[in-house]
Amino acid sequence: MPVAIITGASKGLGRALGAGLAGNGWDLVLDARTASVLDEAADELRSYGTRVEALPGDVTDAGHRAELVAAARRLGGLGLLVNNASALGAEPLVRLDGLALDGLRAALETNVVAPLGLVQEALPLLRESAGAVLNVSSDAAVEAYGTWGGYGASKAALDQLSAVLAVEEPGVRVWAVDPGDLRTDLYRAAAPLDDVSGRPLPRSVVPAFLRLIAERPASGRLVASELLAGVR
Repeated sequence: MPVAIITGASKGLGRALGAGLAGNGWDLVLDARTASVLDEAADELRSYGTRVEALPGDVTDAGHRAELVAAARRLGGLGLLVNNASALGAEPLVRLDGLALDGLRAALETNVVAPLGLVQEALPLLRESAGAVLNVSSDAAVEAYGTWGGYGASKAALDQLSAVLAVEEPGVRVWAVDPGDLRTDLYRAAAPLDDVSGRPLPRSVVPAFLRLIAERPASGRLVASELLAGVR
């Protein structure tokens, strides 16, 4: 079976994507900071008959990143790396004139530095398998929304890293994917006064991600809604 690493996999989009991949025969290495919630997600995904390694930890820690790649190696290699874990930089989000610089640094560390560190750790396996890197982006990376400046800047930086990595590693697919506005805990933390009841659940966009992974288009930045338009 092919093997995928998914960060931020205990809930939201990461967990939903894990279920989608497990249902398509992927073995999984899962990361999240809260062990109890991650273990619950792992137990659910094992019900698909897939092998699951659940490793609680923080992706900003180099040792933890090495453990994730070592787990994939034990399972047989690595075909897909999903950098999904994210930090907002402030909860709730604030205007740039009130954004603590330590908060911005934390967002950059989780959303940019850690994904690059994990890519660097995983590249030997990804080159060997002609695998793929899927970096979860945001419309805040390309649109100017009040209070979303720090988070959006970190995702814009992740988009640029994705684009350059694609040029430097032509044998590996590299996608930055905007999943769209979803009903997630991350969004609730970002804007607790917003009504999220009408937003789609993360599982609604999983077919878009599965299409991307199956069809392996050229590296680039994509939007889940556009991918969904081709799913029947």
